[in-house]
Amino acid sequence: MYGLHGLREGLLEPTGLCTARSPFTELGLRAFPEIVLGGHDVCTRSISESARELVENGILPSTLVESGSQWAAAYEARLCAGPLDGPEVGLADLDPRTTRLSACSAREQVRQLAQDLRAFREREQLDRVVVVYVASTEAWRVADPAWEDLASFERRLDQGQSPPASMLYAYAALDAGAAFVNFTPNLGSSVPALRQMARERRLPHCGNDGKTGETLIKTVLAPMFAARNLRVLAWQGYNILGNRDGQVLAESTHRATKVHNKNEALRSLLGDSAVHTHVGIDYVPSLQDWKTAWDYIHFEGFLGVRMSLQFTWTGSDSALAAPLVLDLVRLVDQAWAKGEFGELAWTAPFFKAPLAGGTHDFHLQFRGLLEHVRGWLQP
Repeated sequence: MYGLHGLREGLLEPTGLCTARSPFTELGLRAFPEIVLGGHDVCTRSISESARELVENGILPSTLVESGSQWAAAYEARLCAGPLDGPEVGLADLDPRTTRLSACSAREQVRQLAQDLRAFREREQLDRVVVVYVASTEAWRVADPAWEDLASFERRLDQGQSPPASMLYAYAALDAGAAFVNFTPNLGSSVPALRQMARERRLPHCGNDGKTGETLIKTVLAPMFAARNLRVLAWQGYNILGNRDGQVLAESTHRATKVHNKNEALRSLLGDSAVHTHVGIDYVPSLQDWKTAWDYIHFEGFLGVRMSLQFTWTGSDSALAAPLVLDLVRLVDQAWAKGEFGELAWTAPFFKAPLAGGTHDFHLQFRGLLEHVRGWLQP
């Protein structure tokens, strides 16, 4: 929100935004002043409180927060209460409205979410609404056969059986005629029933799990080992992080959801399902919004000589993710305006587990993105 304010007012350089470089700048993408933010939340913590934490951690400039205070207040006034995932109990600052909504039937939760989105579009007189799902990681779920087609999915809703909250948000977005972007490792719109719904409603959607740090580097490095025919024996990763993301991932059932996408991408790129891979995640409260990942790669070269590569990545979750969210909003909006719908396969370089599948090789993914947008420029 503050980054968008800075871009609107010319207070920030668009560093980190793919759409700020050629050929994206030639596309006539939605200008920053035309983007209106709204959303759902489940806690009562104010925007100013969150901003103060980011200022203290050296991520947000205090001058940017001060200049954007009125805009932040207007954004906060547009926030609605959303439901929690069924198994969750929330933290100390859980919004009472969320508690009440979460106690309602799945159908009622969807109805309220969709109503909020429609009201937002009408009140702000918007051409299109793009819902970007950025909630915490949900607990690992086993797929339900009822998620295989839309009719079965909707019967479950009518029977009062609630799927994960990420799927409720996705269903509500599509029901309200909005595009959906899943920036989390949660199921979201990835199940066949909701893919079907997006196609039938002719709405674009993409995901899953924003690729911002350690996995980004893995999808750049792993193809190098494969190309040079170097045999990776083990790829061991260890992550430490703070903030609410770290707090949630401290729970093993939530951690399993996150780790799945990190390991699958690596195994696919190395072409060896037997290779030893491991990702450890630990919560370190004092790190706040900062995250550090250390990776140890043990590999074998010519003559059977065993060698290793190690790297350490330290970054701010917010500063890494925010520009990608803005990129995706602008690109999905453009695709929608051009009549594209269903899974947007060309958004793959933004995600750890691209919804439409395909290669995990970042270079090939980005080449595919460039080829697609250059197609938009053809007469």
